[in-house]
Amino acid sequence: MKIDRSYLAASWRSWFSRDARIGPEWLHLIWTQLFCMIIAAGFTILGFVLYASGTGAWRNLSGWAHWYGINLVVSMCVGFAIHFLFRLSIAIVSAKRLKAWSQGRRAVFFATVPMLGLAIGWPLGGWLVSQEGFGWFRLGDTNAVVGSLLLSLLISFIFYQFFATKARQIEAEKQAAEARLRLLQGQIEPHFLFNTLANVISLIDHDAPKAKQMLETFTDYLRATLSSLRRDDATLGSELHLVQAYLELLKARMEDRLQFSIEGAGELGQARLPPLLLQPLVENAIHHGLEPKLDGGHVQVRAHRDGESLVLEVLDDGMGLQAPSRRPGAGVALANLRERLLALYGDAASLTLGANNPGTVATLRLPFEKALPA
Repeated sequence: MKIDRSYLAASWRSWFSRDARIGPEWLHLIWTQLFCMIIAAGFTILGFVLYASGTGAWRNLSGWAHWYGINLVVSMCVGFAIHFLFRLSIAIVSAKRLKAWSQGRRAVFFATVPMLGLAIGWPLGGWLVSQEGFGWFRLGDTNAVVGSLLLSLLISFIFYQFFATKARQIEAEKQAAEARLRLLQGQIEPHFLFNTLANVISLIDHDAPKAKQMLETFTDYLRATLSSLRRDDATLGSELHLVQAYLELLKARMEDRLQFSIEGAGELGQARLPPLLLQPLVENAIHHGLEPKLDGGHVQVRAHRDGESLVLEVLDDGMGLQAPSRRPGAGVALANLRERLLALYGDAASLTLGANNPGTVATLRLPFEKALPA
């Protein structure tokens, strides 16, 4: 995955999120460090607001550096303790099981881990910055113990509310982006619609049975497309049915210039995947691979399971990757598809293009999930 500005922004958002994780571990460590630096700055400003006396204290740069350093050490101890506790907990529980938990159970989990990290990091940071070791936390002083516990609970509550609000915001943005992309990908292109209707009209006078067949195929395609747009999730079986309806409609237009085959439904038919995820790959194979080719060609759609991954492939024997595109907007559909995968699965899903000799193969790999019973 190329690390550019949009990828960094997506990784930063996923750092707040509770599901899809985008970016390698070192990048998330950088986000944790950055967040600790921001928190340390906030506590430093708060300390000067509460305790600075006179304007001279506010202009004392060495004082600012001193207290910022102390707050940064404590913030880093707390922040990285929470970071590694989350990594350890998710590795033990598994992200897949965590995602299936109820909302209440997840809320308890995401509230408990930061409190535990604070309980570990706060004393450790205090010990590192205190010349008296644990002297700042005098067990014999009841007020100090109670005050520290109350402060810890207050900070945990503030952090939890902050992260919960940010996670809800990111989830809403992700759903909005998913809805927009699905709508764009689910729209029937005007020229595709008009060309199909024009073909039907031209066939009515001299080949009415074929016109009727094309119109029925077009109706099946519309019905399958509208059904996909109404669902939040789809199955591999339903997506392959939509692809078959699309290919049959194009075959009615292209006739012998288009041959196709679909493999892999069977037991994988109940595999869960986002709707309208597979059709853009088939559209690309037709429009960029076979339509520019005088004698057309063959499109093969196949699916198989590779461990915990579902692998979908669309192969064609068309013009290939090096051929110049004759269609405006080349690459937009694939860019939208990659954006959807990044928002839904993070780094757990991928889309790659390769040579088929001749033609092109598009490979879509995503986590295997079985669809929930209806």
